[in-house]
Formats: sequence, C-alpha cells, structure tokens
Amino acid sequence: MDPRLALAVMAGKASATLIRRLGRGGGTAAPGVVASRVDPAILDKLARQVAAGCVVVAGTNGKTTTARMLAGICACAGLRVIHNRTGSNLVRGITAAFAAQSSLTGRPRGDVAVIEADEAAFPEVVRRTRPRLILLLNLFRDQLDRYGELDTVAARWGETLRALPPTTIVLVNADDPALATLTEGLTAPRRTFGLRDGRHQLDQLPHAADAATCRRCGAPLTYARLFLSHLGDYVCTGCGYRRPPLDTAAREVALCGLEELTLTLETADGPLALRVGVPGLYNAYNALAAAAAALALGLPPVAVAEGLAAFRSAFGRIERVTYRGRRLVIVLIKNPVGFNEVLRMLEMGGAAPTLILINDLDADGRDVSWLWDVDAERLRDAPVPLYTGGIRGDEMALRLKYAGVPPERLVPLGDLPDALDSFVDDLPPDGTGFVLPTYTAMLRLREVLAARGVVHSFWQD
Repeated sequence: MDPRLALAVMAGKASATLIRRLGRGGGTAAPGVVASRVDPAILDKLARQVAAGCVVVAGTNGKTTTARMLAGICACAGLRVIHNRTGSNLVRGITAAFAAQSSLTGRPRGDVAVIEADEAAFPEVVRRTRPRLILLLNLFRDQLDRYGELDTVAARWGETLRALPPTTIVLVNADDPALATLTEGLTAPRRTFGLRDGRHQLDQLPHAADAATCRRCGAPLTYARLFLSHLGDYVCTGCGYRRPPLDTAAREVALCGLEELTLTLETADGPLALRVGVPGLYNAYNALAAAAAALALGLPPVAVAEGLAAFRSAFGRIERVTYRGRRLVIVLIKNPVGFNEVLRMLEMGGAAPTLILINDLDADGRDVSWLWDVDAERLRDAPVPLYTGGIRGDEMALRLKYAGVPPERLVPLGDLPDALDSFVDDLPPDGTGFVLPTYTAMLRLREVLAARGVVHSFWQD
C-alpha cells in the first residue's frame, strides 16, 4: 500500500462528504484539489492501476453524452466503470472522480475508466492517465475567451497526439477535416468513424462552420455530403485531400422526432442495428462514436446494442421533467454549432414555446458574441412565443429582434427562478415548453428544480 496515496484518497472522500453535508454543492471538483495537495501524483497512480486501461473522450460538443453512452456499454459488458459522470472534466474533477471510486487503500474500484476531458485540460489528462484509447469527437469554436481560436486548440492537441506511444489507439471522427488531418502520421494507430448516409444533409455550409478550407494547402473544401456544421464527406479542390476511409460507419440513420433515433452500424462482423433513446443527428454521431470505441476495446456487439438501448439523456441534455403539470424539455446550448443543431432538432419535433437562458459566467465563456453566429433566423417564422432570460437574456432578445422575430412573439424575462415561473405560468395546463440554457444557467435551473423536488441534484443522476 502507498500510504501517501491512501491518505490522499481519504482526504478527497472526506472533503466530498463535508461539502455535500454543508449544502455547498456536489463535491465534484474541490475534493480533487484537496487530494492532489496530499499527493500530487494521485491521478497518475490511480489511473495506472485500472486493469483494462483508460479511455479519454475529447471534443467540443457531445463529450458528456458520448462518455455516458460508452460507460453504459462497458457496464452491459460486465465491466465495472470509473467515470466522471457529473461532467466535471478538468483535472481536479477527474481526480475527484477517481478518488470517489477508489478504496481507502488507494485501489480503483473499476475495471476500465471512461474519462471526459475538457479541451484545454486534454494534454495534461492524457499525459497523466496514459490512455489505452483516445476518442476524438469534433472541433468547433467554443468560448474564444478561454480556448482561443480553433487552430490554438488543434496545435495543443497535435503536440499531445504526436507524443503518444504505439500502445494507444486514437479513434477519430473522420467526418471532421480538422481532426482527420490532425491525426495523420501518428506513431499511435489511428482508427476512423463517420456517417455514410444521404438522408440528413445540409444544402450548404452553415454560417458557423469552421473548417471550410483544407488544413494541408488552404484551398476550399467541397462536400459530396454535408451532415453537421463542417462534418461530412469532403475533398479539397486544391491538393485532392479527402475524407479517410471509415473503419466504422453509420448508415440508415432515422430521426424519430424528439424521442429516439435508430441507425445501422457497419462493422467488420457485419451490420449492427442500434436504437437510442435520444433524438437529433448530433446524437447519432455520439452513439456512433461510443459504439466505435466499444468495438475498438473488443467489447461484444450485443453489449453495444443493449447499452445504447438502455441509455437515457445526461442531466440537461434533452432532459424531460414535469413541473406544475407542464412538460419541460431541457436542452443545453453552448456554442453556435450546438445551438444550430438544437434548432434543427426542434424543427423536426414540432414547435412549442421556448425559453432561452443565457449566462456569461466563467464556465459559459464571458464573451457572448457567439450568439450572433447562431442561425436565429430559423426562429423567425416559428408560430410560438420565444422567451429570453438569464444574466445575458437581453443580448439574446436583441439577437432575436435582429433575426426578424416579431415583437409580439418576443418575451424578455429576468433571471432564474423568476424567468422559469413566468414561463411556466404562460404554458397551458398539460402543455410542453422547451428550455435552452447555457451551462451555468442549466445548473442553476436544475438547482431550482431540485429544491422544489422535481429532479435530483446533478451529482446524483
């Protein structure tokens, strides 16, 4: 036994218990700071003991959902899973999750670790956990004041990926041209996944798309099929670089309103039909990524199908709650691409009164200029009222005004909880409303609902 490691784990557990008993939060990050003060190498030591290794999931959008999907598949395969399930994805949050899921003697209580990593924390997380598999989902602009431009994130990731040993598998969404070029020529083996389906395409690159030019020569990309933002089947008009061949592909993607989706996975062992209880094309990508990762880990296809069939949304990600006799559908928004895909999904599911909650705290990004890159014009002709709230609700109301939303359909509200109560008051009994919050607005919304007995606290979900 490593006495220092054991003491660090105990300190982390004790601080988490104290924080929760004092009602100061979920204890999902601070215990990692406490534990690391006792033993700065706690994460390294615990990660090395995980028998089946660590999987690091990274990307701008979909990390929490994909990691939860993969963790569920692992559980269906009979593995005990260590997982930062709350989405606390900085090093301190990952450390806290490991400490919480280890014995008092410093032994991880899991066969495999599924780790969601923040974009900025990704290099350190990889260095300290030495993952067996890295799953890369996408790269979009997000929180420019924190991450910088896309090229900045890509450069940092590139350094980390080039230093990987041949024992680490890099599984990459090849539909993203930025990730495809970033993962070329690595010492570590690369595997790819993507969509091969022509039913859900965009007519042109959205305004918020980031990778319209070739990363090799700078010439424009053209798309045989464009699925989501800049994700698709592309070729460079200059050097001829094109999407790499897909090791795992999804076809026959069917989006079933706001309830579920189905798809067929093309695998080396033949087609695998999957049903997932979340909607939207972006969740088809998440399910495809989780399934491809599970197969790369050698898990049986039946566990993939069962795990995805049993999956339910993570808190705030298409979460359905009933409050005062009304049904609320809570869908996190955090950047232009994600917001646009949520609007696309809601269009398919049918119109309903919508409350958009915008905050500008550190976890949201202080710069809210990204709202002007959202295709808010899609809401102009929606036959429902649009409500705005949160710390920067006025900024959202202004964006909707410039998008052409008629003043009689625009209802600015204040911050939570008043905005929630006013919105629910306006919904008809037994009616449905959509709530689209940024990250900290989502946490505050769920805090209000938890205090009123509607949902569990997020660390209990």
